[in-house]
Amino acid sequence: MPGCTIILGAGASRGVGGALARRFGREDQHIIIGSRTKDRVEALAREVNQAGGSAEGVAVDVTSETDLDKLFAHVADKHPINALLYNVGNNAIIPFEKLEPKTVEHLWRVGCFGAFLTAKRAIPILKAQGHGSLFFTGASGSMRGRPNFAHFASMKAGLRMLAQSLAREFGPDGIHVAHFVIDGVIDGEMVRSRFGEYIEKLGEDGCLSPDAIAEAFWYVHTQPKSAWTHEMDLRPFKERW
Repeated sequence: MPGCTIILGAGASRGVGGALARRFGREDQHIIIGSRTKDRVEALAREVNQAGGSAEGVAVDVTSETDLDKLFAHVADKHPINALLYNVGNNAIIPFEKLEPKTVEHLWRVGCFGAFLTAKRAIPILKAQGHGSLFFTGASGSMRGRPNFAHFASMKAGLRMLAQSLAREFGPDGIHVAHFVIDGVIDGEMVRSRFGEYIEKLGEDGCLSPDAIAEAFWYVHTQPKSAWTHEMDLRPFKERW
């Protein structure tokens, strides 16, 4: 497919964003990888290029309208946009009594408001094309709240409802909007650096593989219009749910 795929929220090679860049980068399209840390996305782009793909890294803060406007102006000559993958967000274990308003607002701005700002710019382009995927990386927190995760659950629930509303409004225009519920620990660089012993205790295939997650994204992206998936939940076979 000519055109490009935009991946927002990528950096570490061993992570969901890195896996998405590699998987979509194996196809005949240009990959634009965005993150606040330019050095990390440039390194990831080099990895894709060395594997025979075409990629570039750009610095972008999804909560900045100026940054997003620059990104989409840069993309203007690389149409069509085959897919835009919003993989931005973070998490922390914080008891509610210790939650600070600034923490809650920051997480919401990155995980939900940034998705809104991104969709506001992507939807008109995808609508004019009459096709394209707009995918959001969600979490089980969007389905249920748990102790010490009020900040995370409220942010992810908002993202899920944004995705569902967009899917219902713009699906008839040929825009495939999908939300992925990631239920379980991801075996990525960030988690391994903090909780390596815990991951080892989970055993083989006890964590979500970033590459397997990326394969699921690609599968949904290539679905025929007569049988679209809006929401897919992914979890290890050992995960309790």
